[in-house]
Amino acid sequence: MTVTAPPADSRVIALAHFAARAVLEHVLARHGATYPQQITLRTALTADGPLDADALVARVASTLRADPESVRATVGELLTKGLLTDEGPHIGPTAAGRELFATVGAETAPVSARIYAGIPAEDLAVAGRVLAHVTERANAELAALNAR
Repeated sequence: MTVTAPPADSRVIALAHFAARAVLEHVLARHGATYPQQITLRTALTADGPLDADALVARVASTLRADPESVRATVGELLTKGLLTDEGPHIGPTAAGRELFATVGAETAPVSARIYAGIPAEDLAVAGRVLAHVTERANAELAALNAR
């Protein structure tokens, strides 16, 4: 496959993000879930240890660049659906939450494999390094803007 590659910029990065996100959202919709719910569930599942509600909300808000109140609403949706549980001061995934996350992962894995098929590992490594730098610099710029 030959692709005429435009230089990487915010538009190109956004187009790739939204194209891949649309694939995930298609799968999530079949399960009655949303992208923010998936990110919140993943955050709870992959945490190094138990998270209280404030820590979970802060992590997801940072990841999604969302306001904390909308993330709290998403946590509430997941609690209502029985995908997260409020275990005293901690919030964690339920068996149903783990199952949904695994199911979505299994359904998206073959699509992801097709999307990345044939892209040389060296190209993926370069893209990963470039995106890590862009993320770091954009985060620094956002912090500077917020500090004003």
